[in-house]
Amino acid sequence: MLMAYGSRGDVEPMVGFALRLREFGWDVRVCAPPDFEGLLDAVGLPLVPVWRPLRPRVQGEVSGTAPLPPEDLPRRAAALTASAYEAVASAAEGCDVIVATGLIPAGAGARSVAEKLGVPYVWVAFFPTYLPSPHHPPLAFAGRPFPPGATGNQDLWDLDAENMNALFGEGINTHRASVGQPPVDDVRAHVLTDRPWLAADPALAPWKEPAGLDVVRTGAWFRPEPLPLPDDVEAFLGAGAPPVYVGFGSMPVRDPEEVARVTVEAVRAQGRRVILSGGWADLALADGQEDCFVVGEADQASLFPRLAAVVHHGGAGTTTAAARAGTPQVVIPQIADQPYWADRVAALGIGAAHDSQAPTFGSLSAALATALDAGTRERAAAVARAVLRDGTATAARLLAGAIVPERPTESA
Repeated sequence: MLMAYGSRGDVEPMVGFALRLREFGWDVRVCAPPDFEGLLDAVGLPLVPVWRPLRPRVQGEVSGTAPLPPEDLPRRAAALTASAYEAVASAAEGCDVIVATGLIPAGAGARSVAEKLGVPYVWVAFFPTYLPSPHHPPLAFAGRPFPPGATGNQDLWDLDAENMNALFGEGINTHRASVGQPPVDDVRAHVLTDRPWLAADPALAPWKEPAGLDVVRTGAWFRPEPLPLPDDVEAFLGAGAPPVYVGFGSMPVRDPEEVARVTVEAVRAQGRRVILSGGWADLALADGQEDCFVVGEADQASLFPRLAAVVHHGGAGTTTAAARAGTPQVVIPQIADQPYWADRVAALGIGAAHDSQAPTFGSLSAALATALDAGTRERAAAVARAVLRDGTATAARLLAGAIVPERPTESA
């Protein structure tokens, strides 16, 4: 049973893992937001929906049209815990193991099901800074910034635990009581466990020791085989020099019309064609010129090696896909782990980190000049050779051999 309540960046790696597990002979069921029914249906994985669609909530938050008051967060978190429990429990009969990721309240619901069924529970993170460590700070909660005097990483992680208990503890424990389970006093430790998995590439996102957790590193998760590109994408790629891709995945942006206009103009100024991905940002072209193409679904593993550069939001999957392809990047981080990935891209010399959420023609032109430099492409190609190819196979063998030993350990 795989449960991922989050954006495409949480669900897509689980799809890759599910496909690999099926090769190993497992029957796989997936719980995720209803937004991703089509994504899962395309690979023959019926979706067990968790709670409400995520996209309207995220778009309302980013645009400011439907902001969530901080005092409303504990109530919504409690509802998410209950919904995740119900969804996972409805589909988990006969399951040998539950693997979860995404938002903490949903993970709490999945762990309660694992306890009820008496099966192992695994938490997986797709970037290092989700996991407590003295070597990096935690992500701050919206509406609950850390106090200015707390600057040490350990102090910040202690405050992070306090925040999680304050925001989620009552709702999680009320639900646990309703299903006959004892309360937990440390929400974060309960959901993450003391042996979480880290499905991130070690060359791109190293985990530093010692850190106080027994972190299991598998490498990043992708689909076992790339998908062919649509015919119209192939035709555009074949009609000229490699273009620059611009897309923000399942991350909305403020003023998408302006972002699309600025990014297209900046790419054109570099003498490059553009592939624009609409995504949850709803990016669209303002003109019909032949040097631009709007793409819907296109497999990054097939598309990215054929590009001059990738301009994106800095999600774990997109960053790693571009790095695997050896294609330079420009990261325009918005929230969560995205500043971390922007910093890593800059530190490795495989692209540029944009220093604000909203690009201007000048700022993006400067970043593109860095990404399109021949030296950047050489470094991107060198890093690509160091990136692991197959984290899902490592994870599947680990799950089969270490957690449930009677399962087969070789692909069918």
